[in-house]
Amino acid sequence: MEHVGRRGIKEYRAAEALQLILADRDREPLNCPSCGNGSIERTPKRRIPRSRSQTYRHVTLRCGKCGRQAVYVPRDVTQPSEKELVGSP
Repeated sequence: MEHVGRRGIKEYRAAEALQLILADRDREPLNCPSCGNGSIERTPKRRIPRSRSQTYRHVTLRCGKCGRQAVYVPRDVTQPSEKELVGSP
């Protein structure tokens, strides 16, 4: 049975997504926890941002075989404070 998420996208079960995300954060080889395939596409590709403005807001990990995906926010991305959201007077 396929697990299709809210947006009609095949998603991993929570435990599978967490396993894949932890492996990515630890820079370990990525294998699909659902089908076992070793072809996981990471968007964006790993690179060293030159400045804070080039920091990406989320990472997408997608299996090339079964199409399941997981999305997460990298550790180095901080959420703006409330002042920054509403603008300072």
